[in-house]
Amino acid sequence: MLDANTLITSQGVYYPQAMVPELWSWLLHQGMAGRIKIPFEIFEEIIAGKDDPLTTWIKKPQIRKHIVLEEDADPHVVAYVTYNGYAPDLNENELAYIGRDPFLISYALVAPHERCVVSLEASKPSTKRQNRRVPDVCKELGAQCCDVFGMMRALSFHTGWQKAV
Repeated sequence: MLDANTLITSQGVYYPQAMVPELWSWLLHQGMAGRIKIPFEIFEEIIAGKDDPLTTWIKKPQIRKHIVLEEDADPHVVAYVTYNGYAPDLNENELAYIGRDPFLISYALVAPHERCVVSLEASKPSTKRQNRRVPDVCKELGAQCCDVFGMMRALSFHTGWQKAV
């Protein structure tokens, strides 16, 4: 389950499509194989009010079809993540601040041995309430979590990947 920050930072900092197109075709390949998915709520976060290379790429019908997870969030699991991972009494501003992270984590929790949250947020266990970080909430609730580099290593990304397939 990819967090928005993994794609936004990859496109904007580490692996722009114009410089490393192999990564973006590899992401589609992994999506087609069912190994990489983006929850719909995260897809919406990425495309919200933007017109850039990432949103152009992810809005393509073939990309969206294979990258976006076709599954609805379980509202009970989302509530569990929010209450137990952040706080049971968050106010509207705090809920707005955490955004869609509880959805992301909830998808991983429905299949904790098969799914992993991929996020570039750095762990900071001392934070509380809306300031909690995705890796810390995942760890506390029993969801797997790694960063984009861990995902790339685990799924054997390299620039010549297409020759090996």
